[in-house]
Amino acid sequence: AMEDVSAKFVSQKISRTRWRPLPAAALQPPDVFATGSWDNEDNRISIWSAGDLGNAGLNGEYHGEPHLLCDIQHNGDVMDMQFLDQERIVVASSTGTVTIFRHHQNNQTLSANHRWEKAHYHVDQDTSCGGAACTGVICNNPEIVTVGEDGRINLFRADQKDAVRTIENADSSTLHAVTFLRTSEILTVNSIGQLKIWDLRQQRNEPSQIFSLAGDRVPLHCVDRHPNQQHIVATGGQDGMLSIWDIRQGTMPVSLLNAHEAEMWEVHFHPSDPDHLFTCSEDGSLWHWDTSSNVSEKPSFLHQGGRSTAYLSHSTVNQSVVSAWLSNDPTKDRMEITNLIPNQTLSVNSLDVLGPCLVYGTDAEAIYVNRQLFA
Repeated sequence: AMEDVSAKFVSQKISRTRWRPLPAAALQPPDVFATGSWDNEDNRISIWSAGDLGNAGLNGEYHGEPHLLCDIQHNGDVMDMQFLDQERIVVASSTGTVTIFRHHQNNQTLSANHRWEKAHYHVDQDTSCGGAACTGVICNNPEIVTVGEDGRINLFRADQKDAVRTIENADSSTLHAVTFLRTSEILTVNSIGQLKIWDLRQQRNEPSQIFSLAGDRVPLHCVDRHPNQQHIVATGGQDGMLSIWDIRQGTMPVSLLNAHEAEMWEVHFHPSDPDHLFTCSEDGSLWHWDTSSNVSEKPSFLHQGGRSTAYLSHSTVNQSVVSAWLSNDPTKDRMEITNLIPNQTLSVNSLDVLGPCLVYGTDAEAIYVNRQLFA
């Protein structure tokens, strides 16, 4: 299905790609996305339009490449990036600073809206070299949670100058990623293979639960929570394995799936069709994991203009979906795995999925958009 993919070569290595969220009632597929770069003297946050839908052919196939709407300079490598709402993007920097950028859609410009200088730091916030990389950010507007190399967790509010809460020594190792489990609970992954759950209502600075990979202490780089079943979590790490966890039971993953040949950088459940999961890796591959029980018979509800509401008819949560991710070996009879990039050689650092659309970015200084994910 490579012909559905449009590529744009940019003169920077892309560390993050994110679709702008769609308004609640939107029927159209997503069109605007943001990228951040790394490992360049001049790193940038850029806003792109996925292309000209007017160019769609008679059969709805899509032509045209992404085009730049606006961009802005960013200090340090972009380590992570999340949309807070349709206009604001929160960016985590290798300098330890967290910045909210605003995308002004009326005149297509970007501006720095708010900045928490050295939200993460090693020695003290005031020394010039004290910054520690902010490795992960997650938003639940107006709340923003950041984690870093310094083992700190910060809770910010978009409308407040100072952190609402900081857990100073949350971890003695590097925290690599964070996600919300529910409004007041977050889950972090670290460089020694642990998942920790933190209840932000508790004043204690200890996790409420700790899970870990048995034995190996493999660094975990990424985490995502199943959008409908908050107890199902997927992680990926340095060994390229995909781990599925059920945080209601035990302290070890429910299943470990052989995946990539090098570090897994991101894992994402499809937000409206979580039988589908996507992972990308340093090895240059991007995998689509499909556990929808009988792939051929299932009516596709993703072609209806990318309406996520179509999922509601499905949300009685059919048991096969649940058990597919949680069975001891999901691959046995009910999973199809496709590498969406057969011949890529350099690292695929980031991906994002929304409706029928996938966007990903690579160290080959390119961004790719696939608008026919389920064709």
